[in-house]
Amino acid sequence: MSRFDHWEHHTEWPLATAAVVFLVAYASEVIGDLEGIDLVVCEWTMNAVWAIFTIDYAVRLVLAPDRRSWFWRHLLDLAAVVLPVLRPLRLLRLVALFGVLQQSAGSALHGRITAYTVAPVSLLVFVGALAILDAERSVDGASIHSFENALWWTIVTITTAAYGDLSPVTPMDRFVAVLLMIGGVALIGVVTATLASWVVGLVAEQEAATRAQVAELQAQIAGIEEMRLQALTARSQGQVQSGHELLATTGTLTPETAPERSPETSTG
Repeated sequence: MSRFDHWEHHTEWPLATAAVVFLVAYASEVIGDLEGIDLVVCEWTMNAVWAIFTIDYAVRLVLAPDRRSWFWRHLLDLAAVVLPVLRPLRLLRLVALFGVLQQSAGSALHGRITAYTVAPVSLLVFVGALAILDAERSVDGASIHSFENALWWTIVTITTAAYGDLSPVTPMDRFVAVLLMIGGVALIGVVTATLASWVVGLVAEQEAATRAQVAELQAQIAGIEEMRLQALTARSQGQVQSGHELLATTGTLTPETAPERSPETSTG
């Protein structure tokens, strides 16, 4: 195992834990509309998580075998590190959770369905609602002032229902809306593909079970046929052996052992 793989293996769950801590602190700040010492504690917590992700990004970039290729394949990680001043985009740090969910899902089909559908959809809806509420609450003319409204608007946006009863008014909010629309379309495609693969997998398992049953029945029929042939062969061999014994018995009759004929029979 290379140093890069060793680092990723040992930091996967700590980074996921840090992402959860960030989510809790950010949700507490936004939903609770905190002030004073509580706000300071949440801000310091989020800044500490940002520092952890910055260190991790720098270490992985240094240890990567192909730094250029790794850099272009991890632009989201870079955005989560270099855009801390944009409050809604701070939630990009939660992308670490998706990697952990994917790894923990394993190769089991039901695990992949959970990892690729339920968890990402729930997380996307929740963080989208937090982001839009954080950006819209203090804006004049905004229609989203509570977490319930933000949650409703997020679900409507992701599903592209577009009722129009709630809408963002600032450029940042509209940018978040665009991200949610793109994420919603992508998630619908992922859900559809995952469910399709699940159905195909179930059909394949049933076909494999049917083929196994057919093969087992064919083996049983072949065994019965072999036993029947063995019985016929044994029966034929027994009849041949009986005939040989009869011939052998007949061949042992000599003139001395043959029954004597009467004179009348011999002169006649």
